[in-house]
Amino acid sequence: MKQLEGTVTSKGQLVIPAKLRRALRIEKGTRVRFARIKGGIAVYPKQVDDIERFHGIFAGLGLPPDIEKEPDREIE
Repeated sequence: MKQLEGTVTSKGQLVIPAKLRRALRIEKGTRVRFARIKGGIAVYPKQVDDIERFHGIFAGLGLPPDIEKEPDREIE
């Protein structure tokens, strides 16, 4: 992808070009990480959010009947 430009507002907010947001699946509310690199800044979508979104979605559903639960073991 060629280099794209964004705009920094008077409040220090960065406008990421739509083409780049779509390519990286950056939506409203997506957390991003900034890294200082030689000669500039790199911006990365925070991937952990994808995993955190699914945390607990199967809680309380129990195991399917054809799966036997292994007995709990003592930790040594």
